[in-house]
Amino acid sequence: MKLIPFLGFNGDTHEAMAFYARALGGKVVSEMKYADMPPGPDMEGDACGGYSPRPEHVAHCQVEAGGAILMAADGPPAQGPCATTINVDVDSVEEAERVFAALAEGGQVQMPLAETFWARRWGMLVDRYGKPWMVNCMKPMDGGH
Repeated sequence: MKLIPFLGFNGDTHEAMAFYARALGGKVVSEMKYADMPPGPDMEGDACGGYSPRPEHVAHCQVEAGGAILMAADGPPAQGPCATTINVDVDSVEEAERVFAALAEGGQVQMPLAETFWARRWGMLVDRYGKPWMVNCMKPMDGGH
């Protein structure tokens, strides 16, 4: 299991993550704009809390530096442009379901744990203490962006 900070921005993820990569002596290892995402229900309307992202905004960006990982994206507004979410990256669907259920106890589920085009399981919640979390069980990457 890895805990990965996930930063929310309002249109300047690309610039911010390039800055963090330089400042931390790392590199941007992946970036995907909303326009690059396959069409489907994963990030549309009600599936994304009513958020309609701009095609040029960043849907996902990852910086790696000194063995650490930092992730970020533009929106949705419910997260706020200054939000930091803790992303829990697990290796199995069973672990994703266990961790999500435990963190959601007494909290509020924002996006139910489900399969997406990038993950075997992904979901978002705010725990009973008001802290935002994402749980990710990623699908194997094809090596592209």
